[in-house]
Amino acid sequence: MTRKEIAMQSFLDGYNCSQCIMLAFEDVIQKYADMDIHTALRIASPFGGGMGRLREVCGSVTGMFMIMGCIKGYNEKGDYEGKKELYGHIQELARRYEEANNSIICRELLGLDVKRQDAIPEKRSPEYYKNRPCTEKIGSAAEILEAYLKEIHIL
Repeated sequence: MTRKEIAMQSFLDGYNCSQCIMLAFEDVIQKYADMDIHTALRIASPFGGGMGRLREVCGSVTGMFMIMGCIKGYNEKGDYEGKKELYGHIQELARRYEEANNSIICRELLGLDVKRQDAIPEKRSPEYYKNRPCTEKIGSAAEILEAYLKEIHIL
């Protein structure tokens, strides 16, 4: 399966948008962050629903950012150059996602008028999947990230 297919199928299997990106780039997480997928999925778990159903930044976008953090993240205080480089990658990924999908904001991608919703996630059902663009948006994020990582010679 392609990374896009893995990401999209993971959503249909019940993972949140951010976790789907982590699953599609499991090999990258292992190679660059030496992190197992179970830990990565736990770290990504709060970012579904635009960060815990706050409907802010789309989880697939935060997933891309977390993968980039695994690759180019910094861990030394005062690492101005590392921070500058990482933020440049993040802004470019956000720009590309927004160009392809018209927004990086969950509620805008879903066509919702409300900024926040209650914390109770909706149950997954055929109707849930039928009425949501999430599967395609997740696939888009996986494609954008894969192409970008190839451009910067990571993949």
